[in-house]
Amino acid sequence: MRELIVKELEAGQRLDKFLHKYLKDAPNSFLYKMMRKKNIVLNGKKVTGNEQIKEGDSVKLFLSEETIEKFIGQKISVDITLPYKKAYAELKGIQVVSEFEDVLFLNKPSGILSQKAEGKDLSANEWLIGYLLDKKAITPDDLQTFKPSVCNRLDRNTSGLLVCSKTLLGSQEMAKILKDRSLHKFYRSLVHGKCELDGVYEAYLFKDEKKNKVTVYNNFKVVPTEVKDKIKPIKTGIKPIKYNEISDCTELEIELFTGKTHQIRAQMEKLGFPLVGDVKYAGTENKAKTHGQMLHAYRLVFPEMIGKLFYLSQKEIICEIPNKWI
Repeated sequence: MRELIVKELEAGQRLDKFLHKYLKDAPNSFLYKMMRKKNIVLNGKKVTGNEQIKEGDSVKLFLSEETIEKFIGQKISVDITLPYKKAYAELKGIQVVSEFEDVLFLNKPSGILSQKAEGKDLSANEWLIGYLLDKKAITPDDLQTFKPSVCNRLDRNTSGLLVCSKTLLGSQEMAKILKDRSLHKFYRSLVHGKCELDGVYEAYLFKDEKKNKVTVYNNFKVVPTEVKDKIKPIKTGIKPIKYNEISDCTELEIELFTGKTHQIRAQMEKLGFPLVGDVKYAGTENKAKTHGQMLHAYRLVFPEMIGKLFYLSQKEIICEIPNKWI
């Protein structure tokens, strides 16, 4: 028999999902059969798998150690932590802006992936886990049933705030407010020209999956017929901050009301003010020698939060621009 005590970072999920993570090689049929036969119980009681587990709950597996080890698959060991430790050691410039019980916020430099695109990539997501392992906030065994993660994404060459979960509750709550757009996201950008746009601008965006590039149409009437069923409406708030006559560049604050691929970059180019350093959308107009587009996820404003994450209610998280632009 093996007893598992539910930790805070694992709480809030269904029992069957918890079991799938722990006994990852066990077939569904086996797990549900063991629950029916009371070989798997929660707090000493028979279960169906739909139960939501809480911190401190006892999950007992009345199975042989041989069976448990078989279905655990690759055991958590020092070796499995190597990618996280490597990312924490090698990815320079990532900083923790603010940290709380369930969530933390990172400042990602330009040039680093938010999440890995391929198996061997190192990203801010691996750095996050490496950081938490280093600070003893989690253990290698914890990774068997829950992995902290980056909740939002920034383009590789966009810098700034990443929202990260430390617990399952943090992950669930951040996913909720990111999905319903109640988390207000503000960026700072540097664009070519004297930009006096001030207000909210709506348009339509089409993404070419093969080229990983988007096209913005300011009016639905000009959208080509062949892509009309594939476009997405976008909405962006723009406010000028400062204009520099010498460089002929304007610093803007931009609020994202929708969050589509390359939305800011493509829409600003369509409006006639491409981002400095954006080789994909600014094209030949971009003469600046930079390490990526001048776009920085600058500020987050939380909605009213209830429950355990009440401490984030209407909280503002600010991540200053790494270098003075103008």
